[in-house]
Amino acid sequence: MKNQIQLITYVDRIGCQNIKELKNLIDGELKGLFGGVHILPFFYPIDGEDAGFDPIDHTIVDPRLGNWEDIKALSTSVDIMADLIVNHVSAQSTRFKDYQEKGEASEYASLFLTYDTVFPNGATEADLTSIYRPRPGFPFTAMQIGDQKKLIWTTFTSNQIDIDVYSKGGAAYLETILDTFEKAGITMIRLDAAGYAIKKQGTSCFMIEETYDFIANLAKQAKQKGIEVLVEIHSFYKTQIEIAKRVGYVYDFALPVLVLDTLFNKNAKNLKKWLEISPRNAFTVLDTHDGIGIVDVASEGDEAGLIEDAVLDEIVNQMHENSEGRSQKATGAAASNLDLYQVNCTYFEALGKNELHYLMARAIQFFVPGIPQVYYVGMFGDDNDMDLLAKTNVGRDINRHYYSIEEIQQKMTSLMVMKLKELMLLRNNHPAFQGNFQLDKTSDYLLHIKWMNASEWAELKINLETEQLEVAFSEWNGQDGILFV
Repeated sequence: MKNQIQLITYVDRIGCQNIKELKNLIDGELKGLFGGVHILPFFYPIDGEDAGFDPIDHTIVDPRLGNWEDIKALSTSVDIMADLIVNHVSAQSTRFKDYQEKGEASEYASLFLTYDTVFPNGATEADLTSIYRPRPGFPFTAMQIGDQKKLIWTTFTSNQIDIDVYSKGGAAYLETILDTFEKAGITMIRLDAAGYAIKKQGTSCFMIEETYDFIANLAKQAKQKGIEVLVEIHSFYKTQIEIAKRVGYVYDFALPVLVLDTLFNKNAKNLKKWLEISPRNAFTVLDTHDGIGIVDVASEGDEAGLIEDAVLDEIVNQMHENSEGRSQKATGAAASNLDLYQVNCTYFEALGKNELHYLMARAIQFFVPGIPQVYYVGMFGDDNDMDLLAKTNVGRDINRHYYSIEEIQQKMTSLMVMKLKELMLLRNNHPAFQGNFQLDKTSDYLLHIKWMNASEWAELKINLETEQLEVAFSEWNGQDGILFV
């Protein structure tokens, strides 16, 4: 995977009708800005209950978008990351419907996880209350299976049926997907919801020891096929550091709120502390198809987080104030939202639509260690989509706008986006970023980051009190000097 900025996008929400048009966009209007693209679920169907994260068939490209040959063609322009949804499959899948009809006589019976699979002798109250939950309630749905009523394990929604990854059927299912990805030229997978993949009685059923083993074994399988693995886990920062020691790549999910803390409070202390200990095998984000995570910087039990809880509460309130309350309509218990530990808002509106602050935030992201990913809405520094939210009443849709190609062409000519493009081209191509990271010791209101590679260098200086942003670099592309953004 190239050490260049990656685009995170849905195929059909970025001015494209299909994968061929996405290739044209990357080779055209977005040329040079991205070394890779994380294509959000393009499997059949893309319009399920969870925007593609509940696939009926993980090995079929939704025909409305194209086919595997189109994915292969796109891989000649950029590296491709795809989601491997390891935890669940759609209740509408052929396999699950067969299991519902035939019960234990189904050839797919072992694929699906039931209450009895994990608790063959029943569960105690402690067993059930110790299960870590991303969403309210218990992770079971009562369903008719053959001639019996069974409790089916459904970690997320009743349409997302959990897989028994330890079973013969589960192992074969995942192997088939990896084989399909390999043939299509996919070079990295994001393990979606991997932290929930292993369930064991008497544990939290989240990132337990057996989960690490499962991820390691799956990563080994993938590596044999030329595929790298990125693990998606929202968790307490110390857990994230431990996970990073044992997997290929992790997300730096702490960064988005730490950057907000830095800019809102004009103080880089918390960000600097994190950069001293943060995993280097990370993909950095400010925004994604999900909300802005809070749990990643918060305290856990008696252990302090990366940001004091009282300050964190103020940051969340500031985001709501900056968005003039629009984010509140999509967050918490509002708008059918089930991700209670995230704030749904575009990053631009979280910053109060302050263009300088937005460019500062992106500059920080591009200069901290890791491979940067930029979400498609974030690429254009856009507002919350209240019309889409009103239409779907799904909180995360506030940041999942459907662009026309005309909108994109107009956005690309805005002054802020043009300055963002300059930063992106520098990050993608300057040889300094292939070298060593250096965080200078400065006052809390100053942030000074430098990259060194032999005689090549690039540095970021931000004065939070005077709101000055400076990016300087050694000679590159005929330029030798400073970008004042």
